[in-house]
Amino acid sequence: MMYSVKKLWKNALGMDIAGRTLAVRADDTFIISYPRSGNTWTRFLIANLMHPQEPVTFANIERFIPDAEAQSSRYMRAVPSPRMIKSHSYFDPRYPRVIYVVRDPRDVALSYYDFSRKYRQIEDSYPLERYIEDFTTGHLLSAGWGTWGENVASWVYARGARPGFLLLRYEDMKARPEQELARIAEFLGIHASPELLRTAIERSSADRMREMEKTQGKNWVTTKDKRSDIPFVRTASVGGWKTNLQTESVAKIEARWGHIMAQLGYELVTNAAAVGGAENILAAFPASH
Repeated sequence: MMYSVKKLWKNALGMDIAGRTLAVRADDTFIISYPRSGNTWTRFLIANLMHPQEPVTFANIERFIPDAEAQSSRYMRAVPSPRMIKSHSYFDPRYPRVIYVVRDPRDVALSYYDFSRKYRQIEDSYPLERYIEDFTTGHLLSAGWGTWGENVASWVYARGARPGFLLLRYEDMKARPEQELARIAEFLGIHASPELLRTAIERSSADRMREMEKTQGKNWVTTKDKRSDIPFVRTASVGGWKTNLQTESVAKIEARWGHIMAQLGYELVTNAAAVGGAENILAAFPASH
């Protein structure tokens, strides 16, 4: 009873976390991904692209692109329009414009494992193989956002190639950052010179973000009061699963979501996935791959 009263009081004051109760505006743009898929890096790239006069840091990123799942309803209401908002939400038909970032779930699982230890959601001794089972079956504390497959499919299949939706692959962003950032700029209606693109990419480099995390992480809403010995910005690499996941773990992921992975252009390496004959999703997104 007391909990319900406190919750109602927080809601009345606007102190509740915005999340899916966020009051969406017609000119909002959302940067969405399943957790640990490159959302923070994308936020930095876009913020540095939109605000070249002030280099983006962990101290000001929430002012430029606030996190709807970390900030209160009152905070979000105070952000002037047009808002650029970060979210991990599964499909919401209210969201007018969406930049969706997808990443190979085999790499996502590795990154999420370290993140869960950083957040003290699991002990260091928690076996990675057991975590993969939790990851594929939706038994993580973030189950409210769905599994990787549910989150990805809810957006990609629902929005497809409709106007107001941009699909990005983390792997393409790493391989061709200027080209992919130019696609983002075009989507946002920003005239971006080659110099501006390069500057935004340099200011958003993994090395720079790691250095900033060391001094600013203790005050950033996402990492405040979390373990400092495990970095939020990890290796920022592609394909780490090939050497860090056992074959059985890879097979579990591919058996669960192989049909979605294949359609997104991710090569499967086990015989666990029964991939249907659907056309590659990327064919619906010219110049995305």
